[in-house]
Amino acid sequence: EGLFEQSRKRKIPELPNCIGVVTSETGAVIRDIQNVISRRLPMMNLKLFHVSVQGENATPEITRALKYISNTKCCDVVIVGRGGGSIEDLWAFNEEATVRAVAECSVPVISAVGHETDYTLTDFAADLRAPTPSAAAELAVPVFSELAEKIAEYSKKIAVMPLTNCKIKQM
Repeated sequence: EGLFEQSRKRKIPELPNCIGVVTSETGAVIRDIQNVISRRLPMMNLKLFHVSVQGENATPEITRALKYISNTKCCDVVIVGRGGGSIEDLWAFNEEATVRAVAECSVPVISAVGHETDYTLTDFAADLRAPTPSAAAELAVPVFSELAEKIAEYSKKIAVMPLTNCKIKQM
């Protein structure tokens, strides 16, 4: 069906207005993501979509959150994740319904399931796989000071550009 094809992967926005995070509100993942993003781009809007990340409720809750985000486009990018664990703990991210919800999401998805050596089918369906939830946060937002430097550089270039005598060449 092509759910894992590289050609269907979308680019992650360079400067999103809002990042959706589909994970548990009680786990370390949301705190890690919040910590990294607050250091890199403190004014970033985060929306937490609390879901179970293991057990029988995980798959329906994750898919419901992704479908909501897809339908409302309330975020510019989504991080779906949880911390590490056994393959059984991560299994909701291998379920067909979860994989399809990731692949069908109208908003770009970063998968951040487990640790560097953990892989799930969600990783392959997502637009981007991050080795950890903290790495997903780094991939989702630029560093504010680097943005400020670029703006200053562009401002200098604009200041020295002539505003008149623009010539149009006819081809």
